[in-house]
Amino acid sequence: MEHAILGLDIGGTSIKAGLLLGGQLQAIRSIPTPALESQELILETLAAFIESYLPQSFAGIGIGIPGLVDAQMGIVLGLANIPSFQHVELRDFLVNRFGKPVWINNDANCFALGVHQFGIGQGFQNLVGITLGTGVGAGIIIHGKLYSGVNSAAGEWCGTPYLDRTFEDYCSGKFFNRVYQSKPKTLAKLAQEGDPIALQAFDEFGRHVGELLKVILFSLAPEAIVLGGSIRKTYPLFEKSMRATLQTFPYTSVLAKLQVLVSDLDETAIHGAVALVNLQEEPATQSH
Repeated sequence: MEHAILGLDIGGTSIKAGLLLGGQLQAIRSIPTPALESQELILETLAAFIESYLPQSFAGIGIGIPGLVDAQMGIVLGLANIPSFQHVELRDFLVNRFGKPVWINNDANCFALGVHQFGIGQGFQNLVGITLGTGVGAGIIIHGKLYSGVNSAAGEWCGTPYLDRTFEDYCSGKFFNRVYQSKPKTLAKLAQEGDPIALQAFDEFGRHVGELLKVILFSLAPEAIVLGGSIRKTYPLFEKSMRATLQTFPYTSVLAKLQVLVSDLDETAIHGAVALVNLQEEPATQSH
């Protein structure tokens, strides 16, 4: 009998989970993240959420988190927007509670892994997954395997200096909030109705994203870059200016082999968390 795998995506506002069984993600649910509570309360909330899946037998637990992780030891080093969740021995806590193997990685790494294993990135040996949302995240697949770097920090182009700030300030929702005092979703609706200022906002945004993709090409020259995150849904509004900017990349032979794709999965981080369990050797299930 095939066992299910439980995948979780821990965010600053919600914790989402789903079971992979027979190649399909099922029983997708979410709960609010008690982001401002104590570490102990957050851990107990997480454990109770996992317990709600226990009527179904699952073989392991994979978790994506928005921060740095010592993936080998299963220690969360710090979480964006969750102040108390610093240096948390999360794997040991969950292994002791549930007796099942647990893998943890950065959520953007999980996005890239999910895209590569279950989504539009299947078939590429070298790809970068970029999440464009409230921030910018990235994950790297090299020779068909996830490359996480030290503390799962590989691909943190978000913090790279760009213009007067960083790429995250220009390639995420922060750009629209700061420059246009509006949310991407609101501006997208206006742009679709032909509003010139909203159209200009996405034209500018596309140029900034194009510059980010050029930096990625200089760094890794992947076969594919897959865009994810909530802002990917506005892709038709910024694709033209993004591609025009990409055309200024000097290595035309590299550019000719690049595919820029938009993720076809809505729960990619959960898919990636599940893939952590599928792909890794089973770690020790005893606490250190």
